[in-house]
Amino acid sequence: MKVTLAQLNPVVGDVTGNLQKILDLWPQYASNSDLIIFPELFLVGYPPRDLLEKPALMERVQLALQELVRASARYPASALLVGAPCPSGQDLGKPLHNSALLIFQGAIIFEQHKSLLPTYDVFDETRYFEPAATVQVCPFKGQQLGVSICEDAWYDPELWSRQLYPVDPIKVLARQGATVLINISASPFQVGKEVTRYQLLRHHARRYQLPVIYVNQVGGNDELIFDGRSLALDQDGEIMAVLPACQEAVLSIDTMAAGSPNGFVPQEPIASVYQALVLGTRDYLHKSGFKQAVIGLSGGIDSAVTCCLATEALGRENVLGVAMPSPYSSTASLTDAQELAANLGIKFKVIPIAAIFQAYLDTLGDHFTVTEINVTLENIQARIRGNILMALSNQYGYLVLSTGNKSELAVGYCTLYGDMSGGLAVIADVPKTMVYQLGHYINRRKEIISASILTKAPSAELKPDQQDQDTLPPYEILDQILYYYLSESYAARDIIKLGFDPQVVRWVIHAVDRNEYKRRQAAPGLKVTSKAFGMGRRMPIAASYQY
Repeated sequence: MKVTLAQLNPVVGDVTGNLQKILDLWPQYASNSDLIIFPELFLVGYPPRDLLEKPALMERVQLALQELVRASARYPASALLVGAPCPSGQDLGKPLHNSALLIFQGAIIFEQHKSLLPTYDVFDETRYFEPAATVQVCPFKGQQLGVSICEDAWYDPELWSRQLYPVDPIKVLARQGATVLINISASPFQVGKEVTRYQLLRHHARRYQLPVIYVNQVGGNDELIFDGRSLALDQDGEIMAVLPACQEAVLSIDTMAAGSPNGFVPQEPIASVYQALVLGTRDYLHKSGFKQAVIGLSGGIDSAVTCCLATEALGRENVLGVAMPSPYSSTASLTDAQELAANLGIKFKVIPIAAIFQAYLDTLGDHFTVTEINVTLENIQARIRGNILMALSNQYGYLVLSTGNKSELAVGYCTLYGDMSGGLAVIADVPKTMVYQLGHYINRRKEIISASILTKAPSAELKPDQQDQDTLPPYEILDQILYYYLSESYAARDIIKLGFDPQVVRWVIHAVDRNEYKRRQAAPGLKVTSKAFGMGRRMPIAASYQY
């Protein structure tokens, strides 16, 4: 059977636009493809969240499905498999199913609802969907299609130490006589996940001696980035096709073809993070109606990497860098910011804040006396910069990109309404040590970020001779402790047993816990690790706990 994998980028909620993508593609492949496969919930985009509770959205979905049914009559040799929310038709339980629909010759000839509804990390599908009551194969053109949806394929006792579900849909389909396994998916990116996906799908193919077709969504939707990397494997688990990462792609394969034993080559991890952040930045702006971005350039590594990512995502003509030197900014930092802007070819402004800062001091002088620079005065400088960037955003329609990294956000080394100001936090899920890796990756062909930025000691430059490590542990240590606490959920005693200084461990954990209120007010941050702040980590603010 000839199958076309349509790895496309939907816009959440834009049923009309997503439908048009299908209608534009179908005639190009209708004559030489038996089946064209689109990702999970493609008609509404993933994740649609509470849009699913709007009756008008479901009315548009039903109209779109009717249009696809009519179109299928014009292409009688080719069927379409597409993901969409569908009414459950039951009074008991949730009103919707997450469904895969097979449309052929003027009718919907088969529906398979999603069986396993994830509720961990960023997922919340039981909020909206009812699980499938049954799992069935579908006879089609001499084949028995075993159709599953995303999480349905992630049940594998040999890969996971704890099983979350009582049923294994892939095993059920194989036992029913499936001749090809098809999984439509919206699987978010995280660094290293492409290898896990490949191993999982390869295991299914080898265990059941069946070819596997996996079609994943691509694109950025809010915090989540979908990297694509759709796959086709033969019955021995060898690669027939791998679609590219972080871009739309369409490819046709024959399910009877033999795969290549060396067909899967994982991306270098830092290259995959770079591509994902570029895609996430581009889609966040464009899908939100923005074309241009403004970034405060401090002369440090965080703002440099953020600016490089934005320039790659949006084009140099659509990025403005703004240096805002204070009385404590070094000449070298301003020079580094100017050189970065020149290397990238972006627009650049210098707006000193010394006079504004002095006006604050004069105004507040009657209300409190400060004999040396303290946190209050440091934060005033950061908030002046945030206000300037927001003024430029209001005046010219730029989106402000905040530049804080995950390490700083974790321990609260950031200022509300200051450096946290912005519409998108591009590197909010990138630990500081990984920020440096990104910097070196950006310089892989030529020097864009100057050597001085990559080698200088990190500093907020909000008081004389300030360095981050006056306040924080070395980032190499901090990032390891944060990994064990946030991603692995280790208790303090377990991290200490790994050899870390007990006092440092306790300080880090206390800093993470007491700064939840800041993160709740932060701009959305693009997710690239296994545990990001935001929608995937839901912690209370007004609470008292020690773990």
